[in-house]
Amino acid sequence: MRTVIIYGQSHKGSTYHIAHKLGEKIGGECREFFLPRDFGKFCVGCNQCFMESEKKCPHYEALLPITKAMDEADVIILASPVYVYHATGAMKAFLDHYGYRWMVHRPEESMFRKQGVCISTAAGAGLKSTNKDMADSLFFWGVGRIYKYGKAVAAVEWKGVSQKKKAAIEKETAFLAKKIMRYHGKIRPGIKTRILFWAMHLMQRKGFNERDAKYWKGKGWTKNKRPWR
Repeated sequence: MRTVIIYGQSHKGSTYHIAHKLGEKIGGECREFFLPRDFGKFCVGCNQCFMESEKKCPHYEALLPITKAMDEADVIILASPVYVYHATGAMKAFLDHYGYRWMVHRPEESMFRKQGVCISTAAGAGLKSTNKDMADSLFFWGVGRIYKYGKAVAAVEWKGVSQKKKAAIEKETAFLAKKIMRYHGKIRPGIKTRILFWAMHLMQRKGFNERDAKYWKGKGWTKNKRPWR
C-alpha cells in the first residue's frame, strides 16, 4: 500500500506526529510533503487550468512531484493544525491549485478508488471546520472513502501533550489504520459522490466548458462508463 501525507505546516508538532504515526501503522511506502517548504505558491487566478490545461499553470512544474505522489498513492492524508478555526494558509493555497480537478471540471479517474484522511489538531476548538476545509477538496476530487480525525491536544507542542492523550491517539490511529487496510482494494464511492457524478455527467453532456466536456467525453463518462467500475 502506498500513502502520501501532505502537511499544512513545515514544523513537526502534534499534527505531524499523529499523521506520521498513522502512516507508519498503515505500512507500506509512505511519502511526506511539508507546506510551504515543498510547495508555497499562491494561485494567481489566471484560469488557465480551467480553460486550457493544468500544464499552463505557472506553478505546474513546482507542484508536479506532489501531484504525481497523490496520483500514485492508495491513501492521501491531508494534515493541518487549526489556524483561526481553519486549515493553514499553506494548505489552502495548495488545495486552490487543484480546482480544475473538482468533479465539475476534470476529476482524476484514480481518485474514485482511493481513501483519504483529514487530520487536524488544536489546543482546543476548530477541529471540525479545519477538517472540512480539507475534506471538501477530497470529496469534490471524487475520493472514494474519506475519514476525519481531529484531536484537541490541550498543548501547543507535542512534548506538552499528556501521556493519557498520547495513549488515546495510539489506540485511535491503530483503529483507523486497520479500517483503511481492511478497505484497501475494495473502494467504491458512496451515494453522495455518485449522485454528484451523475449530475455532472448530465451537465457535461450538454457542455459547459469546452475543455471539460472534451475530457468527460474522452473518458466515456457522458455515456455509461464510470471511473469506479
